[in-house]
Amino acid sequence: MKQVARLTFAIGLFLSIALTGKGQEMLPPVLPEFTATIKTGKIQLDWISGFMEVKEIGIQRSLDSLLNFNTIGYASYPTQTRNAYLDNKPLPGSNYYRLFILFNNGRFMYSKTMLALPDSTIRADMKLQYADIRDAAKAAGKAGEENNKEPKVVWHPSNYIYTTADGNVNIKLTDAPHKKYSVKFYEPNGSFLFEIEQVKGPSLILEKAIFLHAGWFNFELFEEGHLKEKWNFFIPLNYRM
Repeated sequence: MKQVARLTFAIGLFLSIALTGKGQEMLPPVLPEFTATIKTGKIQLDWISGFMEVKEIGIQRSLDSLLNFNTIGYASYPTQTRNAYLDNKPLPGSNYYRLFILFNNGRFMYSKTMLALPDSTIRADMKLQYADIRDAAKAAGKAGEENNKEPKVVWHPSNYIYTTADGNVNIKLTDAPHKKYSVKFYEPNGSFLFEIEQVKGPSLILEKAIFLHAGWFNFELFEEGHLKEKWNFFIPLNYRM
C-alpha cells in the first residue's frame, strides 16, 4: 500500500506540473513503462518511478525481445523519482530493453519490454554525400597520403551501406528477407572489426558507437556467399541533427 501511495503521489505531482504549464518538456512514462530512444551513438532509457523501497534497478537487453536478456548495467540512483540510463555500446540490429526492479524486501518485478526507437528530433533520413564530409574526410586521410600515390577515385556513398546525417550507418537491402546477405567491416588498414552473418530485414541501423571512433571504414557485402560490393563509408566526428 505504501508503494502504491507513493506511485500515485508521483504521478499526480508530474501531471500537475505538466497541466499547469510549468513543465516545458515531455515527461517519460511511469514504470512499468519506460522509453528507449536511439540517440547519436547511444540509446537512452528514461522512466519515472513511484517506488521508494527499491534496492536496485537492473537494465537488461536482448536482440529478439523474448529470450536472451542480459543485464548490461544498473541505475545509479534507483530510488530517484525520475531516472535515466545510457547504453553507450548498443548492439547491431534491434535493441530491446526491460528493467529488473528489486525491492528491499526481496521481492522483484520486471517492467514492460521496449524496443529502442529513433529520436524523432534527429534528422536521420539524409544520406551523407562527399560534400557533407569533404573537410573531415580530407583531414582523416591526410596522414596516409604520402604512402598512397595512386590517383584517388571521387568518392560516392554506397546505395546499400552508407552514413546518414545522425552519424549512424544504415544498411538498406530491400530483398534481404528473401536472400542471404552478410557484411564484414574493416578498419582502413584492413584490420577486421566485426561481421553481420545475415541481414534479416530490409533496413538495419548500426549505431556509430559500435565503430568506436570517427573516420573511414571499409566493408564487404556478400549476396548468397558472393561478393556484391566492396566499398567504404565515413563517420564524421561532428554531424548534423
